[in-house]
Amino acid sequence: MQRLRSIDEFKLLCERITGERDPRTIMVIPTGTCGQASGANDLIRMAKRVLLEKELIGKIGLRITGCHGFCEMEPSLLIEPEGTFYPRVKIEDIPRIIDAICNQEVVKDLLYVDPESGRAIAKQSKIPFFAGQVRTLMSQNEKIDPIRIFQYIENGGYSALVKLLESKDSQGIIEEVKASGLRGRGGAGFPTGLKWELLARQNSKRGKYLVCNADEGDPGAYMDRSLLEGNPHSIIEGMIIGAYATGATDGVIYVRNEYPLAIKHLTIALRQAREMGFLGEDIINTRFSFDIKLVRGAGAFVCGEETSLIHSVEGHIGEPRQRPPFPVQKGIFGKPTAINNVETWANVPIIMRKGADKYARVGTTHNSGTKIFSLVGKVRNTGLVEVPMGTTINEIVNEIGGGSAGNSKIKAVQTGGPSGGCIPSNMFNIPIDYDSLSRAGSIMGSGGMIVMDENTCMVDIARYYMGFLKDESCGKCFTCRKGTQRMYEILDDISKGHATVEHIDLLEELAHVVKDTSMCGLGQSAPNPIISNLRYFKDEYLEHIVDKKCEAGVCRELVGAPCQATCPLGTEAWRYIAHIGRGEYDEAYLAIREANPFPSVCARVCNHPCEDKCRAGTAGGDPIAIRALKRFVTDRVDPRIYEPKRYEDAVANGDNVAIIGAGPAGLTAAHYLSLRGYKSTVFDSECKPGGMMFTAIPAYRLPREVIEKEIESLIDENVTLECNKTLGKDITVDQLLEDGYKAVFLALGAHKSKPLRIEGENAEGVYPSVKFLSDFNVHGKKLAKGAVGVIGGGNSAVDAARVAIRQEDVDSVTIFYRRTRNEMPAYAEEIEAAVQEGIKIEPLISPNRVITSGGGLSGIECVANMLGERDSSGRRRPVPIENSEFIVPLDTLIVAISEGSDIDCLSVASSMQIETDAKSSTVVVDEDTLCTNRPGVFAGGDLVTGPNTIVDAIAAGKKAAVMIDRYIKGEELKQTPRINLPS
Repeated sequence: MQRLRSIDEFKLLCERITGERDPRTIMVIPTGTCGQASGANDLIRMAKRVLLEKELIGKIGLRITGCHGFCEMEPSLLIEPEGTFYPRVKIEDIPRIIDAICNQEVVKDLLYVDPESGRAIAKQSKIPFFAGQVRTLMSQNEKIDPIRIFQYIENGGYSALVKLLESKDSQGIIEEVKASGLRGRGGAGFPTGLKWELLARQNSKRGKYLVCNADEGDPGAYMDRSLLEGNPHSIIEGMIIGAYATGATDGVIYVRNEYPLAIKHLTIALRQAREMGFLGEDIINTRFSFDIKLVRGAGAFVCGEETSLIHSVEGHIGEPRQRPPFPVQKGIFGKPTAINNVETWANVPIIMRKGADKYARVGTTHNSGTKIFSLVGKVRNTGLVEVPMGTTINEIVNEIGGGSAGNSKIKAVQTGGPSGGCIPSNMFNIPIDYDSLSRAGSIMGSGGMIVMDENTCMVDIARYYMGFLKDESCGKCFTCRKGTQRMYEILDDISKGHATVEHIDLLEELAHVVKDTSMCGLGQSAPNPIISNLRYFKDEYLEHIVDKKCEAGVCRELVGAPCQATCPLGTEAWRYIAHIGRGEYDEAYLAIREANPFPSVCARVCNHPCEDKCRAGTAGGDPIAIRALKRFVTDRVDPRIYEPKRYEDAVANGDNVAIIGAGPAGLTAAHYLSLRGYKSTVFDSECKPGGMMFTAIPAYRLPREVIEKEIESLIDENVTLECNKTLGKDITVDQLLEDGYKAVFLALGAHKSKPLRIEGENAEGVYPSVKFLSDFNVHGKKLAKGAVGVIGGGNSAVDAARVAIRQEDVDSVTIFYRRTRNEMPAYAEEIEAAVQEGIKIEPLISPNRVITSGGGLSGIECVANMLGERDSSGRRRPVPIENSEFIVPLDTLIVAISEGSDIDCLSVASSMQIETDAKSSTVVVDEDTLCTNRPGVFAGGDLVTGPNTIVDAIAAGKKAAVMIDRYIKGEELKQTPRINLPS
């Protein structure tokens, strides 16, 4: 490689390289660490072989580059200049792709498929992950082979440096950087131009140092590594420009030894830069000298702090020192030193090429330019995201990142690595910049962004980070060394249920002491995860301490088996599955029945939350089919083998309790009250017990004999059923309490469909789903005929549609849902069954009005929706499309948008007004005790939660029995916390 002897030679070289620009179609294969780990090297070998075999070297070129950012889709392949993107390419796909290039086609089945729309997207720029970004630095990775300096020069590399050397205006460089508003991308966001100005003012005959801090120690962060691997010359050029501006004579790139590919590419790039005359003595014959050496760090997190890094470069143990003097006054070997991180240096050539004004137009007033974030965790599109400063978290996580990777909602985002803070999802509208994050209790850091969903325990997250930080503390200052250790110990106690409420105050006080008194940035920022957690997620800490529960199912000492902890009834799924494995079916049934009075019902219609937490599923495989195994047992074992046992402290006087509602909550409460020695009378407005199990769930899902058999097993001498008794009409709360009932449990269920509130919905032929299902399930009435439409997307809507299509006079059934099919809340297996039965699903459709003829239904006017901005849950809001109205002829319309309880009857059933929430049609209770505002009156099930699952209703009935027992005995109502662990 020939050394450049003058600026004119460089200009001639640029002209020659530009004139020789490759006209071929180029296959670009990213081979960063993520790409190589996914098999990119195999793609390269296959591509070379096919191109040689087919003699296509003159037609198709091959470029090996660094990471392009979409790490989730590696190994990938980009075709230029067309911009065609192929994700997750396999070796056997390469010949097909090359044939398609020759025929100027695309391989459609290999293209990226948008998970929301389901359509294939050919152009990389149109893929949502890329379309939402402003890729200033990352876009360079696609254009450059990192070990070929001429490709960097071809794309404008070193042109900014040469232009500045020609102008000989070093002070102008500093002013340009200051005008650009560039702030250090490594953590605190100190203005880069100001730091350079301070260094330039230092008079040092011994020389000055510039340092690139590439000690990227945050777990989950790899932005710097990607730039070093994909475009090392941009960092080198930035440092040379900085040296010319500040008068620095020596440069250091401090990179951790854990980055072998980055070190390899940096070593090659430094050698090439020296050989061409960009580094060393008398750079391009301009009498300006500057050289850079590579120093490998051992991976100590504390060496990310400036003074610790300086000690490490000098060959000492990485420990911080007191400041002042600051590094810019006294740094490496006592020489003035300025330290910036990788991304900061990479931005410098961009500023010099574009100009400060143009650069500053991107971002916000005090936070200009773009920022690269490492987006990882429970998000669909993991990778490197480059966006303008000021972009909201919502845009990054939900728009570019694609939202949650699974069915669980996103809970929070950790920014700034272990020293950052957790920001809850309801604050995702805040802009990402240094100032906003600081106000929210977090930091920018180097750009790590870890997404957490509802399966993440915030106590466990804080404990993990504090464990990392206590191990990484250098130990020099006492408050950091012992403070991080003690904070970890308290968090560990909380996660195990050993702490008290007072420990929260101690933890918070200790966090602020460590923050205020530690010497360096590690100790000063170490408490951030705790402080932000206690600010936004204190309820989870109290849950661990007071209730001895970990809702996320993570803390093993509190959870035991996640399946059991997640089950509202505490069913020991691990136990009965073990019995099944040994062929012990009777023992398996007993293990189920001990916790669940409706085992056969739940084996058919439970929403099986246990499977969502099953460790077999969260470990990357499929969860155990717990509900199917439960049905396997309940269908094969005679339930009479179970003999319920009365509680040892059961009362003998048989006090009476009134229960309103003979659904799963009411019957469960009656059963467990009976085991405690109480007599109860269960009132229900229907002609038979069962509640929504009978009226709402079709027999093909839940056979009637199954319900009847299980209800029969719960009725004994202590339980009296009185059907056809309606609250507010035949009985009142006042009357029941006057008649000697010691307590009343309201378990009315959600039997009232909510209206659409549109024109014409009261026309003949329009039915609420609850009435439609009840008339068929209980009374055998077939109300559906002709073309049937169903409005809604939940289980009630799907049940109504599947019942309708079974009726003789029905020609077709269509479900209209305002969101996408993937967002339908109904069980996935029920939706699939409906489609297989011939039911049509029309997503993104909302009804405008009901069209009538002669007082009866003739059709509905609908409007098409498009997906708009995301709401606080992360889902896109359905937005009506202007002028998209259309009419659907219908003979029957079933409304199933939601259900509520008939709380109106309470106003006439109780002289003391029972507090209700009119908006949700629910009764307000104390969540811990199920007490209403009227003494002696309890409520539970759908009446309190709104439409919910059968298993949750059963759990409410069990809890009500405990609370009523304590109330009658005059005991403290709050339950004693209990840890469920496998025996």
